[in-house]
Amino acid sequence: MSSGNKKSKSPKKQTSKFIFWIIGLVTVCLVGLIFLSNNAKKEAIDYKGQPILGEQSAQVKIVEFGDYKCPYCKNFNDQLLPGIEKDFIKTGKASLYFMNYSFINVDSTRSAKFAEAVYKVLGNEKFWKFHELLYKKQPTDTKAEQMDIYTESFLKDTLSEIASDTEVNKVVKAYNNSQTKEAWEKDMTTANKLKITSTPAIYINGVKFEGNTYNDFKATVKEAANDKEKQSQ
Repeated sequence: MSSGNKKSKSPKKQTSKFIFWIIGLVTVCLVGLIFLSNNAKKEAIDYKGQPILGEQSAQVKIVEFGDYKCPYCKNFNDQLLPGIEKDFIKTGKASLYFMNYSFINVDSTRSAKFAEAVYKVLGNEKFWKFHELLYKKQPTDTKAEQMDIYTESFLKDTLSEIASDTEVNKVVKAYNNSQTKEAWEKDMTTANKLKITSTPAIYINGVKFEGNTYNDFKATVKEAANDKEKQSQ
């Protein structure tokens, strides 16, 4: 999908190119994407203050722009992320950052800002636990994608599964006082600057990943690591 396409409110149109990000025994298919170009543009991305899996010092920085109501983001996090963690994050080869691109409906923005409050108040570890729970609880009914489901009550109940009442109250206070609005707006500004039109959108050391398979993904990470090593010599 080209960056000039008109944005649609339909998550099916926005995220169709990730419909087959389903992990198999050997590989993950990414139907609808074009092959990685050697002339891919490298973008400047500010990673400071973003939720992270792995070490900040990792040579390769992977960014996922996602929407908590996006079913293909759920596929990415449920089925592909475990492989990325095993192959790259736990081995210290790469780190992964999550940034919001909320576009589906009011639930998208509400859950993103609430998750930012979790990150701000309770820290990185609790954020990722909450992040995982949100995708785990994502409705499977496609009609629910446009419904108002991720209410404040739903988000509080979800957080209460991994946090104490005191912690939940602190997060709710930060959320209601709009203390995370700036962080969310920073993500959205970055996504719009990059002309992102679909989720999940993946960047590897500032270059948009547009490969077709998980093997392409691994090769791209390896290439990015080699480029960093050459630059440091």
